[in-house]
Amino acid sequence: MENNTNAQRLPPLNALRVFEVVARHLNFRLAAEELGVTHGAVAQQIRGLEDNLQIQLFNRLPRGLALTEPGRTYAGPIRQAMALISDATRAIQPEKTIVSISLTPSFASKWFMPRLSAFTTEHPDLEVKLNASEDLSNFQSDGIDLSVRQGTPPFGNSVDAELLYSIEYIVVCSPALMTAENPPSSIAELKNHVLLHDAHNLWPLFFLEAPELSTATLPKSLKFNQTSLAMDAAIAGQGIALVSSVLAKRDIRAGRLCQPFEAHLKGDQGYYIVTPKSPRNPKATSRMKTWLQTQN
Repeated sequence: MENNTNAQRLPPLNALRVFEVVARHLNFRLAAEELGVTHGAVAQQIRGLEDNLQIQLFNRLPRGLALTEPGRTYAGPIRQAMALISDATRAIQPEKTIVSISLTPSFASKWFMPRLSAFTTEHPDLEVKLNASEDLSNFQSDGIDLSVRQGTPPFGNSVDAELLYSIEYIVVCSPALMTAENPPSSIAELKNHVLLHDAHNLWPLFFLEAPELSTATLPKSLKFNQTSLAMDAAIAGQGIALVSSVLAKRDIRAGRLCQPFEAHLKGDQGYYIVTPKSPRNPKATSRMKTWLQTQN
């Protein structure tokens, strides 16, 4: 009975948490930002705690707060208690399994990152470690569980490769170009616009299959080392890009890019999921692989 009575005399835990944060910042606004609540909610919690204890914990100054002597005495043990609660909570929770994935930079930024929140929601027990690189992973030394690479197999004797997407290249530009002077509504009209090149340098191959525009009269160009940069330049209205339809799909759906005409270039490569034959984390790797395959 004595223990129950003592427990009932304890101030509310939430008020103590707010007090610990305010005592660190000595500022209601900064404390509110850390806690994700309003300035008024923080001030109300502190007033309630002071009423509960019947002690003034802070002096309200023109430019912030100062702990009173009882407040300073109280702050240290409360901070230690909050740390103990945090440590105890963390100790009983299962550790997340880390799945390390390596993607090419453009595939990472244009395809994977917009979908990452969906993956973490569906798989809260998996923690993603992303490495953006053009190099094919050395799975043993790099600690990578799975990678997605653009190319043509085989990628090596020690790995398995499974096609994720075949690649088709399409012409894309900002919708604003279609309402401007000389819109690029046909291949022949590309001569009036800047061509945006990436590291794959596919425009010359495109024109070999499009006799409407002679290679002798190619328009001026801008060159980028990443497809994502060429796409961003196209979104900004700086020219016209020739990119993988897989990478452009989301920007087209969102109205940031459009296809001025339907001509395309069929690629001889694909996006492949590459995994080691003996993965370190087989269950996590399998779940990530299955998730990749179910995305559209």
